[in-house]
Amino acid sequence: MSISRQQAAVTDDAERGPRARTKRLMLETATRLMQAGATPSVSEVAEAAEVSRATAYRYFPSQAALVQAVVDEGLGPILTWQSSSTDPERRVAELFDTAMPRIEAFEATFKAALKLSLDQWARRQAGTLGAEPAFTRGHRIALLKDAIAPLKDRLPSSEFSRLAQALSLIFGVEVLIVLKDIWGLDSRETMSVAQWAAGALVRGAMEESAREGERPESSKGMK
Repeated sequence: MSISRQQAAVTDDAERGPRARTKRLMLETATRLMQAGATPSVSEVAEAAEVSRATAYRYFPSQAALVQAVVDEGLGPILTWQSSSTDPERRVAELFDTAMPRIEAFEATFKAALKLSLDQWARRQAGTLGAEPAFTRGHRIALLKDAIAPLKDRLPSSEFSRLAQALSLIFGVEVLIVLKDIWGLDSRETMSVAQWAAGALVRGAMEESAREGERPESSKGMK
């Protein structure tokens, strides 16, 4: 659908207007609180931003919606990552090069979001979550599938999904928890291990597929 210049100007004015400024203030306040290690409620952000609760809930009807907006802000350029390479290993390396420094820069924010996800899981298991909207996570699925897209026609569907699933274990804030918090690695060492593991997984999947392709038809499917 085309948009006239006049309509675009009205949209731009609205985005720069009081509503946009209030929403931006809330996002910046929530980001500051989450970067300090908190997982704030909408009411807590409203109080810190000196915005009425009624106004705050108009922009963010739940804690999950608020945290998701802050997470998307933190992810920034990761969400629009693209690669022109047709080499899956190179594409994965480029994604890690783009994503991991950004994830580390907003490490506290992503850990706060992870805390909310784990807290909701615990309350759901206990039957106390009620009707509270769930905080969903899943950007990494699309990103990793895009990174290994050149393998989509080279690997069986199950192996393609398995590779994306395996890569997801070493992509995201969780890898910082394991390598930095548990192993005590610094940023450079953490990136080196993550990149090495990612490359090994991609090469392993391709080599395994190649071996499968070389096996006689009569032996395929036999273990």
